Amino acid sequence: MNINKTVEIEGLNSMIKQMASHSREAALELATVSTEKKNQVLATLVQLIHENDDELIEVNKKDIEEGDRVGLGHALLDRLKFTPERITKMTDGVKEVIALPDPVGEEMERTLRPNGLEIRKVRVPIGVVSIIYESRPNVTVDCAILSFKSGNASILRGGKEAFYTNTALADLIRRSLIENAINENTVQFVPTTDRSALNTLLKCDDTINCIIPRGGESLIRFVVDNATIPVIKHYEGVCNVYVDRAADPSLANKIVINAKCQRPGVCNAMENLFIHKDIASKILPDLGRKLIEQGVELRADGDAEKILNRVNGISVTHAEEKDFYKEYLDLILSVRVVDSLDEAIGVINKYGSKHSDAIVTEDEKAARSYMMGVDTATAYWNASTRFTDGYEFGLGAEIGISTDKLHARGPMGLRELTSYKYLIYGSGQVK
Repeated sequence: MNINKTVEIEGLNSMIKQMASHSREAALELATVSTEKKNQVLATLVQLIHENDDELIEVNKKDIEEGDRVGLGHALLDRLKFTPERITKMTDGVKEVIALPDPVGEEMERTLRPNGLEIRKVRVPIGVVSIIYESRPNVTVDCAILSFKSGNASILRGGKEAFYTNTALADLIRRSLIENAINENTVQFVPTTDRSALNTLLKCDDTINCIIPRGGESLIRFVVDNATIPVIKHYEGVCNVYVDRAADPSLANKIVINAKCQRPGVCNAMENLFIHKDIASKILPDLGRKLIEQGVELRADGDAEKILNRVNGISVTHAEEKDFYKEYLDLILSVRVVDSLDEAIGVINKYGSKHSDAIVTEDEKAARSYMMGVDTATAYWNASTRFTDGYEFGLGAEIGISTDKLHARGPMGLRELTSYKYLIYGSGQVK
């Protein structure tokens, strides 16, 4: 490494450490800011975004043009693109967060001890949260507003794909803080995509309390392997739909088409379809045609492959074992016929990523067995997996989707960004 490069890295390291230190100071101040004041900041942000929506779309075009130049796929470019409708949906999310109860100070439990001590367990902010993410620029706003309302300072590190859009949004967030006399370092955006800065960020365990990576598996594994700070994550979105023997065929068609085709490039889109043998011959031909019409490539094995190959106009690729582990993020679907509900649960627990899994059935007992038997953050009965989303869950937005089991699981909203402390009220008790 040459001397200039060493100096440059040292400068980045110093910048990141200073940002983390400033975040810690801001978090301590924010812990006592009123709900009314926090909501006022968020309302200002909504106003600033709408006042600057044309400029945001123009800035976003730079990211789209650069993504197209470097060969980003259609699905990734779609996730990256800002439209007036997506900007409005983003600000609607801010408004929802404004309307949600502030979790800070919420009493979780209260116990009165025999000696008269009253012990209260209440929610408090985690402190400083760093979110590392790729692609979608609305994540900048989602993460900032959820962290802020839950009393946390945040350090945001977006991907190079949306660097210009993220920077513009971060500037508006900072303006909303300044205009309401809140420490501007409450939300900070890392102004570089240099990997050296990320390496430093992941090791600021004396000032940062939690890391949340959002993006592809390679990013998340890099964060997990290199962080000295607790990480909340999900690696992949290998989501599954099981069509049970007691499924309504029209309902199954509707749910499967939506789960795969409505927006295939997102983590809650279906990647594997499993169908009970008693209904496969009845439902697969028509469903296969509909999927093909939507541009889906079908990869099937065993009986599923045989059934689909007998249908005129359907071309099927043979599914290898490895295909059922894949997060395609594209119009590709792996299909298999299973002999029983128990087998469906078994293969989903084998191939799935514990993200989102659905059963289509009119049999309540089967549905309950499936929902309890599948090891997943979100289990659906007669609904599309596409609803695994903070906005759809009424959280206003989400900081991420966790497939972990400790602290938080599934879409993470305001409450998932809090810890707790015990407040003990006495009247002179000594031990």
